[in-house]
Amino acid sequence: MKKLTLSALFAATLFVSAGNLATAQTKNAVAVKNNKTNKTAAYQVDASKSQLTWNGKKVTGEHTGTINVANGQILVAGNKVTGGTVDIDMTSIKNTDLTDPDYNGKLVGHLKSDDFFSVEKNPKATFKITSLTPIKGAKAGQPNYTVKGNLTIKGITNAISFPAAVAVNNGTATAKGVATLDRTKWDIRYGSKSSLANIGDKAINDDFTLDFNIVAKQDDVARL
Repeated sequence: MKKLTLSALFAATLFVSAGNLATAQTKNAVAVKNNKTNKTAAYQVDASKSQLTWNGKKVTGEHTGTINVANGQILVAGNKVTGGTVDIDMTSIKNTDLTDPDYNGKLVGHLKSDDFFSVEKNPKATFKITSLTPIKGAKAGQPNYTVKGNLTIKGITNAISFPAAVAVNNGTATAKGVATLDRTKWDIRYGSKSSLANIGDKAINDDFTLDFNIVAKQDDVARL
């Protein structure tokens, strides 16, 4: 009887030990999986597929054009965008509504001058994300995050905020939306009614919009 009891006790001990080992292995596997899921990855911005479209209005009309994305990184963790930086090539400013080559060239030249973006002195603008806050009840395809960040133009940095549709799918991160910017915050005051009270119908709105579609991809090596 004593031998039987000892054998049963030994078997029970082995069973409990095996159970504890299995539990520990399961916990370790879950921890490893969570670490992989939550690890931050840097997705490289695809400049060829990213687009920036600007629109500026004045009393007598408006103008529209494009600016190229130079490069950047979007940070992703747990299949969610957590941060990132995008560099903008200010030398690439174009106008798309004026068909006359002379007028078009004059407008672009003026935008690149010190009256506006001082492109020769400041060929790059930079936007750095500081936070992303989910928008409750956002519908599919509509802005689902409020993005906050610091935008540097002409060497001047200001905090901005705007809604955006942000998503991460199959190794690609995208952000689409429209940001409204007050150019005077970056010391761009040419034709500003707020700076020149008697400018009349030559006034140019302080606010301009930047319609953006940013595409970033995970490196193939990082997926392995």
